[in-house]
Amino acid sequence: MSADILFENVRLIDPATKLDRPGRLLVRDGVIAGHDLPEAEGTPEGVHVVDGQGAVLCPGLVDMRVEIGEPGHEYRETVKSASRAAFAGGVTTVAVLPTGSPAIDDPAMVRMLRWRGEEPEHVSILPYGALTKGCQGGELAEIGLLAEAGAVAFTDGSRAIETARLMKQALTYASAFDAMVVQHPEEPTLAGSGCATEGQLALRLGLPAIPTAAEAIMIARDVRIAEMTGGRLHFGHVSTGEGVELIRQAKARGLRITCDTAPQYFDLNETAIGDFRTYAKFSPPLRREEDRLAICAALADGTIDAIASDHAPRDADDKRLPFAQASAGGTGLATLLGVTLTRYHDGTLSLLDALAYLTCRPAVLLGVKGVGTLAKGAAADLCLFEPDRAWRVVAGELPGHAQNTPFDGRALEGKVLGTWKRGRRVFGGVA
Repeated sequence: MSADILFENVRLIDPATKLDRPGRLLVRDGVIAGHDLPEAEGTPEGVHVVDGQGAVLCPGLVDMRVEIGEPGHEYRETVKSASRAAFAGGVTTVAVLPTGSPAIDDPAMVRMLRWRGEEPEHVSILPYGALTKGCQGGELAEIGLLAEAGAVAFTDGSRAIETARLMKQALTYASAFDAMVVQHPEEPTLAGSGCATEGQLALRLGLPAIPTAAEAIMIARDVRIAEMTGGRLHFGHVSTGEGVELIRQAKARGLRITCDTAPQYFDLNETAIGDFRTYAKFSPPLRREEDRLAICAALADGTIDAIASDHAPRDADDKRLPFAQASAGGTGLATLLGVTLTRYHDGTLSLLDALAYLTCRPAVLLGVKGVGTLAKGAAADLCLFEPDRAWRVVAGELPGHAQNTPFDGRALEGKVLGTWKRGRRVFGGVA
């Protein structure tokens, strides 16, 4: 059992309740016992005191889009190594994509991953269920059985549901369980084998290109299908101005449409691929600067519902290939907070709003209670960080196994000092 802890001299921030003030927070038996603790009452007997020295204490981050190597790709990463990366980034809960080998299309797989996340040394795991069997885009998976086993939503990861008929079936079936369907917003026949955004840069580098319209076309189609079925539809890692505008319009019509984005789409643009820099190869690809600015604007006005790391561990051999053949994806757990805070430091977001995108908002989307908040009775999943403390991202020195970061060499502000899972310190030397 974890020790009782009193956090003193901290700036308490809880976006779920709009709390932002100096104070103290008490943890008993792994849950939050309260944060309205007058200094005059002193220190309760038998508790361990953590002096935060003015740092921010917020809920542990909830990352709603994460790949791990298990099952089937343990050479890329394991639950254990992903947990190290997550805790170093202040992340205590991750929603894991079902795209392993085998895919998570069996209720036993869902229960196994949830059980792995219950282990004290591991990050809490919320499994996605495969939307189609094997994530192959053919026959629908057993959504009801997967939901009963604990799947929080349904997706085929970075593989779009290609046919409108199948998406209609998926949204209709999922609606019976009030389950959320997560779509990769990219029209696959238009994207083809492309690996860079269509434009002058892709032309100069001689890379097969994907038009930005591939995202908008898929979003427009699926918004219409969601309107027909009344289903809950979520678009992952939106990356274009046209795409977020379609989502903005759908929300204005009252449709059950939500979306997330990832740090690379509001912090980097297509120039980051440089001369075939494969660590900056993503799916969808990095976009033009005007799209990056549109994603920032959609964060500022609340059109986007959450920020997810889009953590995709890759082995060095997956990336040491010609750009068109290299695997897409980058690690993101350890850098999620720091890159998100760039939008706080440049004035796009308040600190409260930036943290909401990483805590309570993804928790609500996933339907998870008792995480992403400092409310009394919630799990004592906590992140202590200094928002103005600088650090540098160095590939090869990041926590965890995978090192394929697009932010290599980047100086960030926002240093995690300590992370606690259910009252037990899992990162940092503060406690």
